[in-house]
Amino acid sequence: MNPANVPVLTIDGPSGSGKGTISRLVAEQLGWRLLDSGALYRAVGYAAGAAGLDLSDEEAITRCAQTTRIQFRAAADGGETHVFVNGHDATDELRTETAGAAASAIASVPSVRHALVAMQLGFRKAPGLVADGRDMGTVIFPDAPFKVFLTASSAERAKRRYKQLKEKGLSVTLATLQREIEARDARDASRAVAPLKPAEDAVLIDTTGIGIGDVVAKVLAVVQR
Repeated sequence: MNPANVPVLTIDGPSGSGKGTISRLVAEQLGWRLLDSGALYRAVGYAAGAAGLDLSDEEAITRCAQTTRIQFRAAADGGETHVFVNGHDATDELRTETAGAAASAIASVPSVRHALVAMQLGFRKAPGLVADGRDMGTVIFPDAPFKVFLTASSAERAKRRYKQLKEKGLSVTLATLQREIEARDARDASRAVAPLKPAEDAVLIDTTGIGIGDVVAKVLAVVQR
């Protein structure tokens, strides 16, 4: 099938809005492929950190984006997809706030974004694709027939992240997480390249105080209608 004819559902939104969980569940329901674009940027940020690169060195970070090997492997038990960076299973490291901050920093570099575009477009294969990110509906798949933008209050998103990180045994504070989330929101929304914003034709869904099952149903309704 011509990739242009493969249906795409984009699910964009800020950190902690539930994109990852909702995208995975919706992709399972539809039987479609899944693209976690944020993991690509986190992977490059992780690789850059492992190599001791300065995140402000755009030339070095771009080379890193061009050469880093990123692989997604489904878990044998059907759980969380594992992300391998240059052969190393970096799944847990990529979910930390440090990795998130690094991803946000390098995502503002045009040459880094350009280096990862082809990789993201390559996920568009039959029978369909659920693309999770921040600019999936506005930049990467502007022709997608189905677009959703998830959001939630910063306090709600901080609570969700706090719970996730505590379950992984990490030491964090709720107040610090909320400050980091709000700072990242401001950085992502104000960057010159692909700023975080809903596509004009996206359906906005506020997930504050809504259960996962209800959000999944709302997103599926966008496709099924």
